[in-house]
Amino acid sequence: MKKNTYIIVAIVIGLVFVSFLLFGKGTKEMQPVASIPIEESSALPPPDSQWMKPSDETLKTNLTDLQYKVTQMEGTEPAFRNELWDNHAEGIYVDIVSGEPLFSSNDKYESGTGWPSFTRPIAEGNIIEITDSSYGMIRTEVRSYFADSHLGHVFADGPKPTGLRYCINSASLRFIPVDEMEAQGYGKYLYLFGKNTMKIGDLTIRGELPLWNTMYSKDQTETAVFAGGCFWGVEAVFEQLQGVLSVDSGYAGGEADTADYHTVSSGKTGHAESVRIIYDPKQIDYTTLLDVFFTVAHDPTELNFQGPDHGTQYLSAVFYLNDEQKIQVETYIQNLETSHMYKKPIVTEITPLKAFYAAEDYHQDFLRLNPTYPYITRWDIPKLEELQQKFPQLLAYSR
Repeated sequence: MKKNTYIIVAIVIGLVFVSFLLFGKGTKEMQPVASIPIEESSALPPPDSQWMKPSDETLKTNLTDLQYKVTQMEGTEPAFRNELWDNHAEGIYVDIVSGEPLFSSNDKYESGTGWPSFTRPIAEGNIIEITDSSYGMIRTEVRSYFADSHLGHVFADGPKPTGLRYCINSASLRFIPVDEMEAQGYGKYLYLFGKNTMKIGDLTIRGELPLWNTMYSKDQTETAVFAGGCFWGVEAVFEQLQGVLSVDSGYAGGEADTADYHTVSSGKTGHAESVRIIYDPKQIDYTTLLDVFFTVAHDPTELNFQGPDHGTQYLSAVFYLNDEQKIQVETYIQNLETSHMYKKPIVTEITPLKAFYAAEDYHQDFLRLNPTYPYITRWDIPKLEELQQKFPQLLAYSR
C-alpha cells in the first residue's frame, strides 16, 4: 500500500511539473526584464511615431488574459490551439502591444510544433535575444524592441537559408493581410510582396527601397561600384533588380575635398559620376550586375561621354573592391570582345576603388522623385523600358 502511495505521489508531481512547463511562468517572471528604451536604432518603428508603452493597468484592459499572460508574464499558449499557427495568408505579423512589424508570411513555414514559426524577422533590430535558463534549460528568448513583449524563443533547427526557427506565440502577434497593410499604416512594407511600385505611363518602376541595414548585417551583403555616365539613370536601372538592397549616386576616382557636384562637373577632379550598389549575393550575383551594366545601364564603347553628356566625369568604369571582382570583370569584358557584341572597342576602365563619396541629397532617387523631368524622359526612361524587355526575370516586382 505504501509503495502504491509513493507511485501515485510521483505521478501527481510529474503531471504538475509538465503542466507548469507548458503553461506556467518561467523564472524570469519573478524578476521582470527591464524595459528597453525607445531611441534611434535599426528597429522598424510602430506606425504611431509617438507610441509609448501603456501602463500595466491599461495593458490588462486592452489585452485578453492570454495575451497579457504571454507578452507580460512570459507565458506559453497551447500548441495547435492558437490563432495563427496554421495561417497561410499573405501579410505581416506585428507586435500585439506596439504594432511594430516583426515577421513576414514570406518567412513563415510549417515546423510541426503547433506554433507560428519563422526563419527570420523582417528586421533584426526588432528582435531582442535574452538567455533564458528557466525550467532547467538554456534557451534563447526573443522579445520585441519597442514593446518589450515576450514573443517566444529562437532555435537553431530551422530550414535554409537561415537555419533558424523563431517559435512565436500567436498571442504576441497581430496579423495584417496584404490588402489591409496600406490602410493600417504599413504601406512602406508592401515591397516585401512585390507591391511597392509606381507607374510612369505604361512603365512600372520600383518604389522606395527599404533600409537594408535593418534587415541585413554587413557580412550578409556585397557591394559593387560602376560608372556609366549620368548617375540618375544608372541608379534607377539597378534599383529595379531583385536582390539589390540599396543604390546611391556619388563620385569615385578622386579625392574627398573635390567630391561635390559643382567641382566634379568641371571634369578636372578625376572623379566619375558613379553608383554604389549594395546587394544580397544569395539573390543576385556580381556577374548578373555586369550583364545589366554592360547591356542596359550604359554604352561601354563611348569614351568619356554618354549620350548628351561629355567629359571625363562621364567615363565608363568598373571600380572593383577585391581581386575576385577584378577577375570577374576582366573575364566578362574579354568574353564581350570575343563575341563581337559591340562593333566598336569597349573602353570601360577597370580600376580599384579608393573611396566612394555619396552625392548631394537632391541627386538620390532622382528618377523616382522626378519622373517627368525632361532629361529623365528623354534619356533614362528608355533604359528602364529596355531593362524590362531584356531582363524581366530580374525585376523586383511583377510586370
